[in-house]
Amino acid sequence: MRCRNILLSADEMPRQWYNILADIKMNPPLGPDGNPISPDALAPVFPMNLIEQEVSTDRWIDIPEPVLDVLNIWRPSPLTRAFNLEKALNTPARIYIKNEGVSSPGSHKPNTAVPQAYYNKIFGIERLTTETGAGQWGSALSFACNQFGLECKVFMVRISFDQKPYRKAMMETWGGKCIPSPSMETRAGRDALEKNPDTPGTLGIAISEAVEAAVSDPTGKTRYSLGSVLNHVMLHQTIIGLEAKKQFEKINEYPDIVIGCAGGGSNFAGLAFPFVHDKINGKNIEIYPVEPKACPTMTRAPFVYDYGDTSRYTPLLPMYSLGHDFVPPPIHAGGLRYHGMAPTVSQLIVEGLITPKSVSQTDAYKAGLLWARTEGFIPAPETTNALAQVVIEAEKAREEGKEKVIVASFSGHGLLDLGAYEKFLSGQISDVVLDEAEIERASKTCAGHPEPRILSSRKS
Repeated sequence: MRCRNILLSADEMPRQWYNILADIKMNPPLGPDGNPISPDALAPVFPMNLIEQEVSTDRWIDIPEPVLDVLNIWRPSPLTRAFNLEKALNTPARIYIKNEGVSSPGSHKPNTAVPQAYYNKIFGIERLTTETGAGQWGSALSFACNQFGLECKVFMVRISFDQKPYRKAMMETWGGKCIPSPSMETRAGRDALEKNPDTPGTLGIAISEAVEAAVSDPTGKTRYSLGSVLNHVMLHQTIIGLEAKKQFEKINEYPDIVIGCAGGGSNFAGLAFPFVHDKINGKNIEIYPVEPKACPTMTRAPFVYDYGDTSRYTPLLPMYSLGHDFVPPPIHAGGLRYHGMAPTVSQLIVEGLITPKSVSQTDAYKAGLLWARTEGFIPAPETTNALAQVVIEAEKAREEGKEKVIVASFSGHGLLDLGAYEKFLSGQISDVVLDEAEIERASKTCAGHPEPRILSSRKS
């Protein structure tokens, strides 16, 4: 019998996270006046222990034992060889996935939800607010808050709230409260509904609502929790790639190509950043973040300072952005419908260390269907974008007659996304590609903000 799964024991789980800020230079976040902000400016939104991680340049940061204890419910996650997919594609490439769909909420998101809930709890916080697109992050934070005895309120992008009702049920099972966004509970939500009563919602609007709900709590016992974009979130996710490196060592392999889908960037960063560290130190490796053509942040948007949310509550962040008021088409990969990209991921693109790709919605679903029919697991719509790029690279290896090792992050299972598969199988899902006029209109909302310094040199 062939060994499909390369496993680690609990004792082999990484005890530290890798911090990419030790190895690259970053443009600072700015206030509305265009000047860099101090860490204290974030204190109404995040607890200081997480702010310290956000700005730290230490290469390795210890994972607390209570966090490891919860992560060990499902971690270490398997590294799985896709023998059947290789055969179906007739490729000489060896294809692996790091399966993050085995977590309690079914995605990579609890890798950061658990430490965020823990750090808020020990800081004295009693409740967390957040946003969610497809519902993976909202369900992960609800799970994590339940583990540490915190209340959780989730503003879920309306189109996904309607498309994925069982995500709401999952959040409520763990004690979370799920509200469709935009809502009437916040000024940001009411403003969005007044502007467009039929809006499908966006992650930018939902972020505004969650931040407003947190900072307006008169008790001071509420904070906001973000599932992607910021440095401390990327940090927590690196347990994915650190495990994968150990697993490849067990079989004397090393990837030629690393692939992850990217909306805000955390799933991709989790797998990729430990390999980026190797590339900085001389490894020859290709690293691809993959996004939908319907929301082409990395592949077609400018690299600018922009707000992370629609109502401009967040600092100005240096990132690829389609504009903070951009409303992406209502594609089913709800977790990838974000107007910006994590500053760290954006900077790595500028540095030439990673190369962004984009795929169509139908090609993504074709790849997801192929995966399900060869490897058995039904992938989340977000994951299918990464799998579409895997297919491209495997077919390229066949055409070139080259053996390559490909690894992708299987960011989550699609068992709560079967409505989307039903639509695809019945021919109701089509491609959406933004034209240049829409890209130009959307990115104009960034105009007038200070241009970021393009830093091409890395730390030694």
